[in-house]
Amino acid sequence: MDPEVDSEELDHQEPELVQDDAQPMEGVTIEEEVVGQAPDPLKGEYTWELRDFSQQPLKTFSEVFDAGGFPWQLLCFPKGNKPGQLSLFLAVPENEDQPMGWQRSASFKLTVLSAHGREHDVSKDATHTFLGTENDWGFNTFMLLNDLVDPSRGLLVDDTLRIKVEVEVRVPEDFSYDSRKETGYVGLKNQGATCYMNSLLQTLYNINQFRKAVYHMPTSEDDDPAKSMPLALQSVFYKLQFTDGPVSTKDLTRSFGWDTSDAFQQHDVQELNRILCDRLEEKMKSTRVEGTISKLFEGHTLNYIDCINVDYKSSRRESFMDLQLDVKGCKTILDSFDRYCEVETLEGDNQYLAEGHGLQDARKGVLFDGFPPVLQLQLKRFEYDFMKDSMVKINDRYEFGEELDLDVGDRKYLAASAARGVRNKYKLLAVLVHSGGVHGGHYYAYIRPDGARWLKFDDERVEAAEADRAVRGNWGGEDDRGAPGGGAPGLRFTRFANAYMLVYVRESEWGSVMCGVERRDISQHVCARLQAEQDEKERRRKEKAEAHLYTLVRVSTDADMASQIGRERWFDLVDHEGVATFKLSKRAPFSTLRAEAARALGVGAGADGAAPDGGSPGAQDGAGDASKATNTPSTSPAATPRPRGANDILLFFKQFLPDPEEPALRYAGSLQVHRHSRIGELAPALRALGGLAPDAALEVYEEVKFEPSVMVEALRPALTAAAAQLENGDVLVFQAAAASLQAPPDCPREHLSAPAYMSHVRNRVRVAFRPLESPGEEGLLLDLRKDMGYEEVSGALAARLGLDHPLRLALTGQNPYSALPRPAPLKYAPGAMLEEMLRAGQYGAAAGSTLYYEVIDLPLPEYEKLVTFKVSFHNAKAEEVSAHSVRLPRDARVSQLLEELRAQLPAGAGVGDAPLRLMEVYQWRVWQLFDPDQAVGSMSGDALWHLRAEVVPPDQRGAGGEEGLHVHCLQVTEEAHNRAFAFSDPFIMRVREGETVGELRRRVQVALGVGDEEFAGWRALLCPPLSAPEPLEDEEVVTARLARADLERLYGHHDRACIGWEHENRNPRKTHAHLNRNAAWYGQERQLKIKA
Repeated sequence: MDPEVDSEELDHQEPELVQDDAQPMEGVTIEEEVVGQAPDPLKGEYTWELRDFSQQPLKTFSEVFDAGGFPWQLLCFPKGNKPGQLSLFLAVPENEDQPMGWQRSASFKLTVLSAHGREHDVSKDATHTFLGTENDWGFNTFMLLNDLVDPSRGLLVDDTLRIKVEVEVRVPEDFSYDSRKETGYVGLKNQGATCYMNSLLQTLYNINQFRKAVYHMPTSEDDDPAKSMPLALQSVFYKLQFTDGPVSTKDLTRSFGWDTSDAFQQHDVQELNRILCDRLEEKMKSTRVEGTISKLFEGHTLNYIDCINVDYKSSRRESFMDLQLDVKGCKTILDSFDRYCEVETLEGDNQYLAEGHGLQDARKGVLFDGFPPVLQLQLKRFEYDFMKDSMVKINDRYEFGEELDLDVGDRKYLAASAARGVRNKYKLLAVLVHSGGVHGGHYYAYIRPDGARWLKFDDERVEAAEADRAVRGNWGGEDDRGAPGGGAPGLRFTRFANAYMLVYVRESEWGSVMCGVERRDISQHVCARLQAEQDEKERRRKEKAEAHLYTLVRVSTDADMASQIGRERWFDLVDHEGVATFKLSKRAPFSTLRAEAARALGVGAGADGAAPDGGSPGAQDGAGDASKATNTPSTSPAATPRPRGANDILLFFKQFLPDPEEPALRYAGSLQVHRHSRIGELAPALRALGGLAPDAALEVYEEVKFEPSVMVEALRPALTAAAAQLENGDVLVFQAAAASLQAPPDCPREHLSAPAYMSHVRNRVRVAFRPLESPGEEGLLLDLRKDMGYEEVSGALAARLGLDHPLRLALTGQNPYSALPRPAPLKYAPGAMLEEMLRAGQYGAAAGSTLYYEVIDLPLPEYEKLVTFKVSFHNAKAEEVSAHSVRLPRDARVSQLLEELRAQLPAGAGVGDAPLRLMEVYQWRVWQLFDPDQAVGSMSGDALWHLRAEVVPPDQRGAGGEEGLHVHCLQVTEEAHNRAFAFSDPFIMRVREGETVGELRRRVQVALGVGDEEFAGWRALLCPPLSAPEPLEDEEVVTARLARADLERLYGHHDRACIGWEHENRNPRKTHAHLNRNAAWYGQERQLKIKA
């Protein structure tokens, strides 16, 4: 695209494009012959000479021309779509014969030609996919009209504008791309956000020993793949190995216990790898493949502490299935191993407590006691940034190679106990790539199954890739390709697609790990089941390929209509999907259809092709112009209906049966009627069809339409069929006259009148109500009307649930794409209709038929006036005791919230009447302390992070306590790069003037109840909000190291310096996302689980 084309300039003309308004101008097709070169059938050009330019209307079209095998038009706005601008577009001419869902992709170049030569032409180009809803594309601001009319430019000569268009039709490459044919491998279908799983499955599949072990897992032919994870995984692997098209993973994810929402949530590929392998290892126990996972992926580390001044050494051997390597601060993969095995010296305040020797200087580190045959390396591309207070992606350049030698430096990464005879040289098998940022992105994988040729596995598509692209191309860092369009050379751009996981295979074991996998390795019943699936798929494929040679003819009988009308169909006559269907060659004569239909329906075909008629119950031969001609098939002998005359029409009839309790609609039959027959003349035949008395008064209606609303019009007896504009196939509805019926005065009108009844049926809808906390349950089914109001709908459900109030329910709509509840419930709106409630938030989509409900303890209008807070109560040691939900009016105060909470606290909390306070905690820091007089409505309950309540310590109570000095304390652990990482509950301490850090230390120990031996290892740090922590010595005065504002301000949020108490994190967490409403990874709030 031309660099100067912006999103405002490049656009499509709104669909007011009507060819009836077109004013074609003279066009000239220019052909340039190139000697010895055949013209490209997908390319073409056309020149439009637009004469009398100044006299043209606001919008004008060129004639239709052909380019690339398709018809096109040029569209020009001489006065501009925008003031002062010439607007030009390329358009697809409107055509009623255009197939549904058509699309056409093309690159095109529009040029206003200058009489002064090509160097003075004005050109712009674009690429677009034309659709039925977007059938033109071009430029609102092609050029300024002032420039166009400038004589020196030579663009408008003798009031004639010459516009040239060059078109190249583009064939989407994926339409013809065959992954199996091109690479020998096939891809996996993406269910919504399962690219992370697809890249992992392709990697595991291409570890042949792993694939063989999966095939050897015992399964039964009676197992359901959607419930058996081993069978589902065997099915996926089998199809990847033997089928020709992309493979679905739906059965596999169902076997995990996942629902639709899990398929639309992107998770961490490293986490999935660990959980999946854990589950498979469990399933492999007590089978012949037990231990395969450990044999392939398990290695061992040796954690050691070696005292410097005394003869004491401690070590611990641990296993690992994968290694997490630092990316930040490491240029190469060996730099990461250097950091992993880096020796830390424990000295000073951080001395090691050696058994029998007291505190000692020591060296602490990790060495490897053995690497596995398949080495999985998880690169730490995502880290928590303390400066930004959020997760970030590390896109730094990080180099790795196709080979990895871990015996470098005289085996410096290996412990002395590691096996000396094993050569730890590895060959790169797979590179799993993440493209995007911290809030989401896309996963794909580069794999070389044969150890030589690299392939890119990107969901459904598999393609060959160069080694440089697979390896060096995923190092990350910056790219110096320059700006798009050739401008600003030398600019560098961050590569957001980079390696996230690496899989290496030991060279000496490549042959065994990448062993051959044959069909004989697969259970016979698995092969048989999957081969049957393939045969059926091939049959459907062949049928689809030959579909254009055949046509389907559906034949409906009176029996079909009688079985459907009034039961599953009320409008029109029949559901053609449920009738006899004949597949015939398009070249077959009509006699073939007649013979096949007669044979299938069990009737004989006469010379004229009409089937004998067996009649309908209660039907009689009509008289005069109302002769009967029903089509009910029968094998009993009957007279053939008289041939249809030129003025005869065939009408179908339904009978409405009014009833105060259960009205009904039934199919009555058909009549062959003369066009000039009066409606009243049909009465005898209709009474016979309906089994009514000979003198019964009738009402007759025409069923005109039922979408978008019902139209059933009364027909006067004196009206002729021609005057009523009745045609072949029209449907009439008759009933006994309502005036002749004896019905109670309060009988609903829809029970007595055919039009009212059919309108009632049209508005009737069966709604599934499912509990919000269990959206997968079947729920309750209620027959309601689309025009029912909110209170009527809620009342009907409340009555079914046995509730004492019709509005003690909160209703939530369904997301039509995920089939799950929407995030927010429906607001109470008395005027809202059920049809609107079912469609709420679907932006024009068809209304669904599912709502979710939650029983509440107040009527909804009152409930919506309240705000709910989730508060955790902590004891004096800052430990969580209990969690509560507190609901109050929006104008209530924080002090009232705390009193409501007090009433909910367990008896053992020991709070009594002690004052409470409320704080918000974010990332293990006190974000703010709330003023007791603050209105809860100003706290934005849905946007809060984590609310915590606690008893106010005795030394912080009263006016003196509130006006004193306070310091916020954190519990931190030292991370890499000497950063303090908060990990446990924070707390607030009162500080006295002149108090030292040592004195504060003793009070903190008492407050938290930490033993002397453990607390001796705690270290005080000054933690400023935007810089690295600084150590604090015991003799330093607290108030001298902290800003006065940090100490004096108690309520509200303030970016203050805190005192961090550094100690061991015995309950490590991956991130702080559990406290963060907007989780660090969008869509990862739900924990990844495999329930199989």
